[in-house]
Amino acid sequence: MEDKNISYEESLKLINTMINKAKDSYHDTGVGAMLWGAVIAVCSLVRLSELQFDYKLPFDINLLTLAAIIPQIFITIKEKRARKAKSYDDTFIDYIWLAFGISIFLLIHVVNLTFAAWVPVSREYQTLAGHASAFKFSEFVMPLFLILYGLPTFITGAACKFKPMFWGGIFCWLCSIIAVYTHYKMDLLLTAFSALMAWFIPGLIMEKEYRMAKRNGEKKNV
Repeated sequence: MEDKNISYEESLKLINTMINKAKDSYHDTGVGAMLWGAVIAVCSLVRLSELQFDYKLPFDINLLTLAAIIPQIFITIKEKRARKAKSYDDTFIDYIWLAFGISIFLLIHVVNLTFAAWVPVSREYQTLAGHASAFKFSEFVMPLFLILYGLPTFITGAACKFKPMFWGGIFCWLCSIIAVYTHYKMDLLLTAFSALMAWFIPGLIMEKEYRMAKRNGEKKNV
């Protein structure tokens, strides 16, 4: 029997079919997005509560973000094992969020160093001028984080055609603009809303779609 020659168009069609099958075989559970959306929102609201009601927890609430890394590792490992295939898009998105995580830690490091350098200058100014400086660096910190929050969220939503994350990323950027002109307390509230809109709510939607896809897959196999 003669080998059948595959045309250029048929080759492209075959490649596209394989890529689509790879994409269809994986459905993000949304658990990771819900985890980080909840953690960032809780940290922001607790910090807001500390400032509003003038109390201090015996630990820094932001340490909760470090503790969340542990369950995130287990979630990532479990989701990777559940994937039947991994497409180029999956690898691309993974590296985006890896870069996001590295950028967050670097930004925290830079902000802490800036605060350490600014505090002595602020105290010296207050001693010489007799009043505190009108400029407060803390008022401009959260807008920087909100800009960074929106970047991977927007790219993921656009690349995966997932509108909740797409608009969630834009929401983060809009809040970053507003946060430049608002008090630090309002910045914390905007950050909490951004975390819910960009990650927690899209995570709930992804989790629902994942359960539906899994249920439909089980029905097909019956």
